[in-house]
Amino acid sequence: MKTKNNRREFLKTTSLAAAGFVIVPRHVLGRGFVAPSDKLNIAAVGAGGKGESDLFEFSKSPNANIAFLCDVDDRQISKSVSRFPNAKRYYDYREMLEKEHTSIDAVSVSTPDNCHAVAALAAMQLGKHVYVQKPLTHDIYEARMLTEAALRYKVVTQMGNQGASGDGVRTMQEWYRAGVIGDATDIQVWTNRPIWPQGLGTPKSTDPIPPELKWDLWLGPAQEETYHKEYVPFSWRGFWAFGTGALGDMGCHLIDPAFKTVGLLYPNAVECSQVSIFEKAWTPEYFPESCPAASSVILNFPGKDGKPDVKLHWMDGGLIPQRPDELGADEQFGDLGGGGVLITGTKGKIMCETYGANPKLLPTSKTKEINIPQTIARVPEGHYVQWINACLAGYGQKEVSSPFSYAGPLTETILMGNLALRAWNIRAERKSTSGRQQYNYAGRKKLLWDAAQMKITNFDEANQYVKRDYRKGW
Repeated sequence: MKTKNNRREFLKTTSLAAAGFVIVPRHVLGRGFVAPSDKLNIAAVGAGGKGESDLFEFSKSPNANIAFLCDVDDRQISKSVSRFPNAKRYYDYREMLEKEHTSIDAVSVSTPDNCHAVAALAAMQLGKHVYVQKPLTHDIYEARMLTEAALRYKVVTQMGNQGASGDGVRTMQEWYRAGVIGDATDIQVWTNRPIWPQGLGTPKSTDPIPPELKWDLWLGPAQEETYHKEYVPFSWRGFWAFGTGALGDMGCHLIDPAFKTVGLLYPNAVECSQVSIFEKAWTPEYFPESCPAASSVILNFPGKDGKPDVKLHWMDGGLIPQRPDELGADEQFGDLGGGGVLITGTKGKIMCETYGANPKLLPTSKTKEINIPQTIARVPEGHYVQWINACLAGYGQKEVSSPFSYAGPLTETILMGNLALRAWNIRAERKSTSGRQQYNYAGRKKLLWDAAQMKITNFDEANQYVKRDYRKGW
């Protein structure tokens, strides 16, 4: 297999007599012109929906060439096909990588969550740089494997949590490192998601598969499932077989600022509570295949170097924490979209909006009073172009904001919350004295986590959610 660098060197030094031209050095062609040999050939796995907007962001760089489009749904990919008419079209990313690997430099993965890991790993094994939408993977084991693969194959990696390249999280880090709020002890994170159906159970109808959709390829490594129109193109997020719920969707955007600011790694314990929209106190409905309508998750991070433990409390579905006393009655708590972050330390508090935007110290009057020097470089080019530039520079030459070495542990933390939510309804049967069948919900306890072994140590049944079984052929 020819590597990216080999191909570029070939193009720079070899006369293409058959085509009747040679590649001319950039300085000869004029200021601002980018020679074809200096462009990053990007292949998209998932080019509709979020993939469409990802490709648009990549195309803003003069150094990016959208060379290949792979998508299983002709309806979803139509705009990308029109925008990039010279890109070659595929349905199966495995076929694309097999046939085009010598022409591909980097791969963008923007599929439903259940296909992130398999597509990304296949590209990395070929030495391709990868950009993968959040959350990085569908389960904890996959996140660990991609983290290790990035180091093994020495490729440039970036997860698609674009707020990680914003100024806000860098300002928060600078405040925290300067000791403005002391040592963090408690973190509150919340979102209005889900804004799609959750807590409903599997759809009861059977719908015909649209002719434009390759349903088997859409399923990827997920187990065989009957097609329902409720799944595609968006509401798959609410089903554990394909998505990771509200926590998976928004956790990488909201937990990231706190995770990076405080310097968290792996939790050692998790507990949760949740509600289905159909749940009643006297007749609880149980939908193991569907993510909850609202949930609360508490993750504990062990203190390091004599510092206190940190508790991170996640809330979704409209749940929000109590307003801090230092915040004025008419001041905005979080953002207008329904999300926010509050970090409480031994000396003060930091608050921000989704993506780490608009960080403030509490009381907010302190924000203007503080004068901490800027010590962390900003990313004026943005999250997407940052990755492109790092790919062209080569592995280890330029920093990115969310490499898998960081995004992997962050994703594992988020998926640990989902593991607890799924274990919540593991039932242990018992029979009452009246003879009526009842249940103990054995999963409704604090789960203790051994990160090194990727194992729950006090409730073995919960470990079924660490690593899923792939469908045959995947």
